This record gives sequence, C-alpha cells and structure tokens, in this order.
Amino acid sequence: MTVRPSLQSHAGRASLFALTSAAVLTLAGCAGSVGGSPTGASGTDSAGEAGSGFAWNAPQEDVDAVLADLEPVTLTYQPTAASGESIMAPGGTVLAEEIEKRSGGKIDVDIVWGQAIAGYTEVHDALADGRVDLAFTLPAYTPAEFAAFDAIGTAMSELPTSPYAGELVANAAGIDVAWDSAGVMGDFENAGLVPLIPLIASGGYYTMCSEPMSSLADWKGKQVRVGSAAGGDQVQALGASPVSLSFPETYEALQRGTVDCDLGQLIPNVEAGTFEVAPHIGYTTSHSFSRSAGAYLAGKTYTELPVAYQQVIFDSMVAAFDGQMQVSVGGNAKAVEAAKAAGGTITEFDPEVQEALGTHAAGLAEDAGAAAGEPALASDLVASGEEWATRIAELGYTDGGGFADLDTWYPEDTDYRKLGEAIFEQVMLEHRPA
Repeated sequence: MTVRPSLQSHAGRASLFALTSAAVLTLAGCAGSVGGSPTGASGTDSAGEAGSGFAWNAPQEDVDAVLADLEPVTLTYQPTAASGESIMAPGGTVLAEEIEKRSGGKIDVDIVWGQAIAGYTEVHDALADGRVDLAFTLPAYTPAEFAAFDAIGTAMSELPTSPYAGELVANAAGIDVAWDSAGVMGDFENAGLVPLIPLIASGGYYTMCSEPMSSLADWKGKQVRVGSAAGGDQVQALGASPVSLSFPETYEALQRGTVDCDLGQLIPNVEAGTFEVAPHIGYTTSHSFSRSAGAYLAGKTYTELPVAYQQVIFDSMVAAFDGQMQVSVGGNAKAVEAAKAAGGTITEFDPEVQEALGTHAAGLAEDAGAAAGEPALASDLVASGEEWATRIAELGYTDGGGFADLDTWYPEDTDYRKLGEAIFEQVMLEHRPA
C-alpha cells in the first residue's frame, strides 16, 4: 500500500559538538506533529496510533518489534542519477537498500531514475503534493525561493579545498549550518518540504577546458559555461565571460568551441564524456568556487507515516551520506583518471588567480547572506569548517597526496558511514522524528 499523508515536521537549532537545548521551530500542518522532543540514544517516544518509536542505533530486533504491527508501505524515491547503471547510482541505491533493510522489508522503495516524474524545477511541488515521496533535489536551481540555502552554497567559496578531506569538510559544515539556519528551514516549510539532509555540498567545482589554463591571463576572454549566478560573478571577476547553458548541451558546445571551459562538478562530466573534448582540469586550494548544492527532502507522504517509519527513513540518512560521498569524492578520482586518459592535465591555479577569487568570494558571500536575511552565514560556515576539519582528521580521513595523482592514492574502499554517524549524532539527532 502507498501512504499519502499531509505535511508536518519540526526543526531545531543545531549545535556542532554538543546536543544542547535549542529553540524549536514547529512547522505547522494538518496532521499531528512528527516533531517534539528528540529521540536520543536511549529513549523511545510515542507515535500515537502508530505505536512506539525506537532509539537511534537500536538493535535490529528492537526495530522489528516496533514495526511488527504496522502495515507495509511503498515509497517513491527519485534520486539524481539517470539510471541504475550510472556511476552516480550509489547516491540512490545505497539509501533505498538501507531503508528496506532497516525496516525489515516493511518499507518498499520504488526508485524512479532520471527525474522521470518531476524534473529539478518541479520536484519540490511533486514532494509537496505526494507524487514523489523522497528525493535528492537541487534547491540551488531556484535561488529566489531558497535564498538562504543558495547563500550557503555561495559562501562555500570561502572554504579551502582538497580533493578528499576538503570535500568532506564542505559537506559536514554545510549540513551543520543549514540545520542551524532559520531561513533554510523556513523556506523548506513554506514549500511544503521536510528536510532529511538539508544540504549536500556534493563535489567541488572545477574548470574543465579544451586547453590548459592556470594563470590570470589565461582567463581573459575565455567563454566559460556556468550553472549559477554566483559562478557567473566569479568567472567575470577573473576576466572571463560566463555562458548560461544546460548541462546536456555542454559537450557539443565544448566540441564546437562555442565555449572554452565548463565550471562544474567532475563526476557528471565523467559520465557525460566531457573529458574527451575538455581534458584539462583546473583546481584551487586556498579558496574554491561557489557550489550549487543539493538536499535530501521528503514531503506530504512522509509526514503521515507512522513515526517509527519516519525514524527508519531519517536514520537511513547516514547511508545516504555514505552513498553521496562515494559518488562525489570517488568521482573526483575517476575524473582525474579520465582526464589523463584523454591526454589532459590537472593544474592548480596560480596564486594570483586564487587571491583574486578569494577577494571576490568574500564580498559575494557577505552579500548573499545579507540578501537572505542571515549575514552571519559565511562566517558560520568558515567556523564550522574549521572545527569539522579537525574532527574529520581525527576520524582518519586525510589526503594521501595531491590532486594530480588522486587516481593513484584515493582509497576506493573508504567507509564514509563513520563520518555520517558523527554528523548524525552531533548535528542531526535533535531533529530526529519523535
């Protein structure tokens, strides 16, 4: 059976390294609240007619006992990948498998690939009206509707970057700051959406060009395809001309010389074969380009599920994080390999480029936060990033070399669940349905 409920959720204020008391924003709706006090590591809460919930990290037999009398449900999940054969598929399959396993088969997840039900500009409406139950979405595609969310993506240009640990820092800090943003939470509420992971930074943004590019002079007069207004501003600040072009058109534009470079994430370009026509990667270290971030969201259906089912789904976000990092960070290594195979180069931008980018990024991030009504977003992100950098190193996630030889040292068997659990316990646990 497929459950079609009405919208209800709550969001609190997250603290990075302590689960402290906080002001709770109750998102009003037409069914009973799925919010309230968080269910911690040792407590359970009533789910009304749905029965009791269970503790985070409870033994499977405890979960099975709580779910025993609940009716099976089927949920429609729309991930980002085009198909199950895509190299981006783990971002979808890992979450679906975790939900089905943790629910003992009581929740069946129907994966719909390729945005077949609703494209990125429509999927939020589809979640709110119940056509889609769970989805990985791109709120950054509609910055006017999600201004605070977009401001965090813009502020990510303030973070230093590296191909492995730096990517993890950006994702951990982004999750932390998004949960703590009244603007991000309020915009989701207004759209009828329930955040599961309110912001996924995914992979960083790099240039992929038909010719090598490293100096500030190399940027002059270049036509660079961008995917966001912030990216366009940054490209212009470096002396190039931004070109707004849909991703499927990018390969042909590069092939024909209509554009010289693409500024974007690496893993989609591996799948698209972009390195055949633009094999030269440019990267930063001291600063980075703004990101068009994504999010794991639910909607109408989720809020009328029994609380124990909501807990299964919410807890499975640890697996979702693991799958997304497999794609995003592992994709960087695949891109380096693809660029080399195509005779390309992997080059760090000259200090003058990074200095110009950093100077411009600071003003861009400050303006974006002020426009969203949260001027501290950029400074909060930098502070969170510094703390998470320490924590991530303590957990053993460290760069084993440089970007140019990432394909040789990237640990393909990396288990990102350890980091996912740390983020869950230190940031997300107080938002767990109860």
